[in-house]
Amino acid sequence: MSRTSFVYTSQPQRVVFGAGSLSHLGREIEALGARRALVLCTPEQRAQAERVAELLGAQAAGIFDRAVMHVPIETAREARDVAQKLDADCAVAIGGGSTTGLGKAIALDSGLPILAIPTTYAGSEMTPIYGLTEAGLKKTGKDPRVLPRTVIYDPELSRSLPVGLSVTSGINAIAHAAEGLYAQDSNPVMDLMAEEGIAAIARALPAIRRNAVDIEARSDALYGAWLCGSVLGSVGMALHHKLCHTLGGSFNLPHAEVHTVVLPHAIAFNAEAAPLAMQRIARALGAEDAAQGLQALARDNGAPVALKDIGMREADLDQAAELAVSNPYWNPRPFGPAELGAIRALLQRAYEGAPPR
Repeated sequence: MSRTSFVYTSQPQRVVFGAGSLSHLGREIEALGARRALVLCTPEQRAQAERVAELLGAQAAGIFDRAVMHVPIETAREARDVAQKLDADCAVAIGGGSTTGLGKAIALDSGLPILAIPTTYAGSEMTPIYGLTEAGLKKTGKDPRVLPRTVIYDPELSRSLPVGLSVTSGINAIAHAAEGLYAQDSNPVMDLMAEEGIAAIARALPAIRRNAVDIEARSDALYGAWLCGSVLGSVGMALHHKLCHTLGGSFNLPHAEVHTVVLPHAIAFNAEAAPLAMQRIARALGAEDAAQGLQALARDNGAPVALKDIGMREADLDQAAELAVSNPYWNPRPFGPAELGAIRALLQRAYEGAPPR
């Protein structure tokens, strides 16, 4: 698309950013016109959810602590029923993509407004994209109702995020920006946000590995996650996200780790078809080559670089390749059934942790 001809649609959303900004939660619930909030979290983040409920006082309707990866439709229905039973008129989702995803599933079904408090770098809070898993298949869609109305970014809350998860979550965020740079509906605003977002996270991850509670590094990472998530919410995703949805939804692999492993290989697959995007990614990483720079960012900061190390079975690679090409997303280099061999080879390299090419 010519940079003198594009369409840009901004998202109707309020963002509150800064260390200590969780203290504004009560004010933000009132600004939504709500009075009773159901607090959502994973079982592991129950303590943070209790802190949120305590902060809300009489504004808290209760806590639902059963958010899990890939949002099983049964969990979404259960949470919706709990919200109705407790007379909640909004939901507060504290945590990562799993919790935000559960909030979105409730909003899709009931129209309940969502306030998101991200504690990871997934970026889901900035998008109108939802995902639900039913009978082993993850289905995604877009609906303006699921976009969280308000997002509170408080870097203090991500200080306790383990370093390993911080790195994979950050690279998951980079994936959104990287694919946004060669999206079919890209535009100059998103290009700027994507490059700035990648640079902020690439700067933050080594600093977090050195000192997990470095508030400046945590702020950089969350700032980058906001920008990368905004890209994800505004333009279409391509091959990389199709592969990750397939591997995560059908083989139950951990979300951020799948993105971390697959991203360098998907970028290498698209390199010749999207040279300007590759230049921007490499520049943001401070690397000579986009794909190799991404794999180095993961490897040098202790993240997995092989599917075999995160639970994938080699025997399932054929099925994964067939699923990925059966209903392909738009991509600068096509990857339909005719490219099955190339996609299968890509997955083999990702399985082994080989250099991207």
